[in-house]
Amino acid sequence: MSKKLIRNIGCLQTPTGSYSHKGSKQGINEKYTDAAIVIEDGLIREITANGNIPGSEADYDEVIDAEGNLVTPGLFDGHTHLIFGGYRQHEIAMKLAGADYLDILRAGGGILDTVRKTREATFEQLYDKAYAFLDEMLDMGITGCEAKSGYGLDTENELKMLEVIRALGEKHPMDVVPTFLGPHAIPPEYEGRPDDFIDLCCEEMLPKVRSQGLAEYCDIFCETAVFDAPQSRKYLEKAAEMGFGLKIHADEIDAIGGSQLAGQLGAASAEHLIAIEEDGMDAMAAGGTTAMLLPATSFYLDKTFAPAKRMIEKGIPVAIASDFNPGSCPSLNLQFAINLGCLRYRMTPEEVLTAVTINPACACGRGHLLGTLEPGKQADLVIWNAPDFEMVCYRFGSNLAKHVMKKGEMIK
Repeated sequence: MSKKLIRNIGCLQTPTGSYSHKGSKQGINEKYTDAAIVIEDGLIREITANGNIPGSEADYDEVIDAEGNLVTPGLFDGHTHLIFGGYRQHEIAMKLAGADYLDILRAGGGILDTVRKTREATFEQLYDKAYAFLDEMLDMGITGCEAKSGYGLDTENELKMLEVIRALGEKHPMDVVPTFLGPHAIPPEYEGRPDDFIDLCCEEMLPKVRSQGLAEYCDIFCETAVFDAPQSRKYLEKAAEMGFGLKIHADEIDAIGGSQLAGQLGAASAEHLIAIEEDGMDAMAAGGTTAMLLPATSFYLDKTFAPAKRMIEKGIPVAIASDFNPGSCPSLNLQFAINLGCLRYRMTPEEVLTAVTINPACACGRGHLLGTLEPGKQADLVIWNAPDFEMVCYRFGSNLAKHVMKKGEMIK
């Protein structure tokens, strides 16, 4: 039995509980001064404060000095597209010339460009590339993430992507939650036939994903020029019948019913929500759906920012994620999203910490293991080069994660 002690924690700040935090509870964190954490076999056994240390230091196999710094739960990135072929840096010139997301997509770029490169890539190429991304994320304090497919857009390549995600979850220290996003765009071979592609997803892809145990959640891009609300409903209802959890890209560009659908179906999360309206928020609040907000995408696309504070007022659990992908957000820096959560969403540091720990962990089915520092949870934590979480929200452009622990093992 391995027994470790982290001592001399200037401030330990964490949400508590294994449930999604909403309303006023979004902004409630426990804060312990001069704290210590006892870890046994990768799990948190005890947390103390005010300089109290259980037993003597000689009782422990390893003693780690936090040097008076801040300690928080490991961060959880609840929305990534980290499996993809190629990059899309050439789109910068198109963006500077005024082309928006849908303009690039209609020109055969955007998602479809990445689809071509992902179809050409081997399993090994996708695996090695994504493994390096996970290393980079872990270095910045992210100890769990969700990963979507969606750049295959046919059965063979969607399964290939999900097999990569499964292998990463088995071999990388990171907790990786797999999501099947088959209907991410209309593939070239189905141009003008979105209903037929939805049928393919429902009748061929979903059964194979389920039979091979390749995903826990299913997602769809419900948006203008992609899939409408009735098509999204058909796909998500079929996924629910098969036992998948539900997610939906909704109201990113236009409010066409995606957020209402998320609430009606009790989806675990609805993603983006830049253009959400009051009735969509009401439906999500009633359905218990988490708002998975992606501020770095708004920043990169020079779009407005989702109404995060209004969602908190409405009683919707709010999470903040990176949306790391090769087109609309080529950044996996969740610390930058934390900065934007304060500066652009006007969320308090406590609300933001909840939004990058327990709320996304719960929206991805990991709230019982991750997202808080409490006895019985995995010892996933960050020792920051900062005295408090306000400093993490304040500083930007630097990686403030000094040390990162995953399941009781110091990774950094």
